Amino acid sequence: MGFLIRLCLNAVALLIVSTVIPGIEVHGVLPALSAALFLGIVNAVLRPVIVILTLPLTILTLGLFIPLINAFLLKLVSLMIRGFEVHGFWSAVFGALLLSLVSGLLIFFTNDRGRVEVVVHRRRR
Repeated sequence: MGFLIRLCLNAVALLIVSTVIPGIEVHGVLPALSAALFLGIVNAVLRPVIVILTLPLTILTLGLFIPLINAFLLKLVSLMIRGFEVHGFWSAVFGALLLSLVSGLLIFFTNDRGRVEVVVHRRRR
């Protein structure tokens, strides 16, 4: 159940990013769901290999190469999914940054049942 909720939240994040970043287009809910699924698969399978292969460059740039890897993977997914398009390098970079921020916030505030969950910690006396 948690996987489906995260998939839907990532699709919503893609739709939000497509309205904010001019070079990213999502033509409907089904392409957003497909792109979210493929982005999850690519991030789970291909991203660790690319991060390890580019580790010297990532260390040399103090981690600033990681957003470029995310932009490359976002562009790669746009080449695989019809109805999801990323136009240009900077659109991919800003889209990847905003996508990770929005999806992270959406997933942070929901639990595995899809309910909004805000935890407030109170100090004990």
